[in-house]
Amino acid sequence: MKLRHVMRGTERRPQMKKSMLVLTAALLTLGAIGIGMLPLAAQEVPLPIATEFLSPRSVFPDDVNMKIKIKSDGGTEVVKVVDPSRTVTARFTIQPEARFPWHSHAGPVVVNVVQGTLVFVETDCAERAYPTATAFVDAGHGHVHSAYNPTGGETVIVATFFEAPAEGSLLIPADTPACAA
Repeated sequence: MKLRHVMRGTERRPQMKKSMLVLTAALLTLGAIGIGMLPLAAQEVPLPIATEFLSPRSVFPDDVNMKIKIKSDGGTEVVKVVDPSRTVTARFTIQPEARFPWHSHAGPVVVNVVQGTLVFVETDCAERAYPTATAFVDAGHGHVHSAYNPTGGETVIVATFFEAPAEGSLLIPADTPACAA
């Protein structure tokens, strides 16, 4: 009986070794697949609109007044800024089809389109496209608008805000106009 028991044990050992080899190979394969996927998992999905501040919120040490005239088909809008202090400049990278929510700003904003196209949308839903190497002024002071990237690539804008709040958001949320609802 002992001989049989030993025989059975020796018969099982090659099977156990084969099972262990198969299990080890399977675990190594899964590990290699997992390691191969690490770079994919580590890559961050870009935010729809990413913000990078290029300057701190800065204050003019001198007495500065500002008056901006914005001429358009609807006439001339004059934006008077008694104290344009608290400026900040930021770069916004806008992914394809991403849209800013409806908003305004505390003061005027000078926007330069560095890459792609930005479509600026008024509360009557009139749209104006600004391609690379163009600039525009948003009047701020309650001028509600939205903007979006209509392209298949990233749009990059650099914006300088005047009368920016000392801290917090540079956007003042606004209701969606009836034409866009």
